[in-house]
Amino acid sequence: MFFDVDADRLLADARRAGEPVAAARLIAEAFFSMSRTADATVLRPLADRLAALRSDPARPQTEVLFHTVAGVVGVRTRKPHATRHLETALRLTETHRLHTDSLYLECALICTLQLMRPQEVRPRFAPFVAQADADPARRARLASMLALGDAWSGDLLRGRAGLHEARRLAGAAGRIDIEAEAASWLIKIEAMCGDLTASAACLAQSRDLAARSGSAWVAAHIAECAAALHLAAGDTDAWLGVLEYLVGTVVGANSGLIFEHRWELATHYALHGRPEAAAALLAGMPDPPLGWPGAPALPAWRTWIAQPADPEAMARFETSLAGLNRPVERLSRPRMAWLLGAQHARLGRRADAVRLLEAACTGYATIGAAGLLARVMADLQRLGVPGGPVGVPRIPAPRSAEPQPTRSEARVAPDDPRPAAAEPRPDPFDGPQLTEAEARVAHAVASGLSNREVAAQLGVSAKTVEFHLGNIFRKLGVRNRTELASATLPLRS
Repeated sequence: MFFDVDADRLLADARRAGEPVAAARLIAEAFFSMSRTADATVLRPLADRLAALRSDPARPQTEVLFHTVAGVVGVRTRKPHATRHLETALRLTETHRLHTDSLYLECALICTLQLMRPQEVRPRFAPFVAQADADPARRARLASMLALGDAWSGDLLRGRAGLHEARRLAGAAGRIDIEAEAASWLIKIEAMCGDLTASAACLAQSRDLAARSGSAWVAAHIAECAAALHLAAGDTDAWLGVLEYLVGTVVGANSGLIFEHRWELATHYALHGRPEAAAALLAGMPDPPLGWPGAPALPAWRTWIAQPADPEAMARFETSLAGLNRPVERLSRPRMAWLLGAQHARLGRRADAVRLLEAACTGYATIGAAGLLARVMADLQRLGVPGGPVGVPRIPAPRSAEPQPTRSEARVAPDDPRPAAAEPRPDPFDGPQLTEAEARVAHAVASGLSNREVAAQLGVSAKTVEFHLGNIFRKLGVRNRTELASATLPLRS
């Protein structure tokens, strides 16, 4: 891959450089050139080479570069005390006012994000990014990190716009590795903002770009971003499958979601007749440090998972949400409220359900997560609360559709000695719920229009219609257009 060739050239130049700071700069440039493609184990020798250039008395420029690379590689390989390197790099950059140099500015941005403090990125570094004298590849990387800080700290709309700009800059610079990274983050952001078609397009593009650039870094977290698309689309099976993959491979360590992924999966198991699986998932898993995103609520969440129908456990979990008041927790708090509200609804506690679902709506509306907001509003609508998504009728499954086995039933072999799980209670939040776009396509197709005619009527491409139709057939349990017409007849009449 040509990015590795660039890095090899930089490292060769570093060997010939007679001045330590100049050599350190070249090694750091090689690190950033490979940081979106190489596995962390490949990057580790660069930290060793920088360590060999350290001196006594210390040179601030060399120290910043060493601590940045050592810290980033340490976080990606889950080494203890990696954050100390990142903190040291930031402190030295501030003390010696190195932000005006675009290389050190990039160090400061990546250190701040690796420390999971995205809310500091824009106020501290945006003016320097705007004034940076940087080559096109670095400008794309700086724009990408600035936008990620916006989105991660709860300003989804600003982050979305910034990532589209970063993707454009990366394309213009011919850096498909940076373009792949920006596209992968856009999977999640577009889904949360409600544009599932754009999110699916970013998923396909990021996979293609990651493969073309051989990007181990991007490939590892594409699935994490895809989980948001499946959740926003209401595809519980796909969401669950991805979540199990994430937990099994420990993806999420860099975003701070490693704990929330596991807690989410345990919650699903607990609420769907698999308490032993939920308990096993959390057994031996310590609560995160208090400074970790979401940490104030996770102990109470753990207790609720063990007692999912207990009013006191639910009340303690709800109370703990008040501690999630940092910008980095603006994405987590409404999700937890949504989970609690949905469970109250299952248990017939309508007032509690409405209170928590309204809190989730407020949280999602505040950060611009229109896609997830629509899902919560649909849950409220099913409780008879006005103000649900406009133009999103709930299309019932055909009466003749055969019931599908539950996930737990599908996993138990015929000769499995374990007793079958108890039959779960009817769940008002289970069942096919079409998105607004899917509902429009379903009604148009059911009325007899071809895919091309539907595309012309709705102002979208035929491929988009085909994409939605696949989701509609799967959600409604129908096999063809005739069965779809039967399924939607009550609503259309």
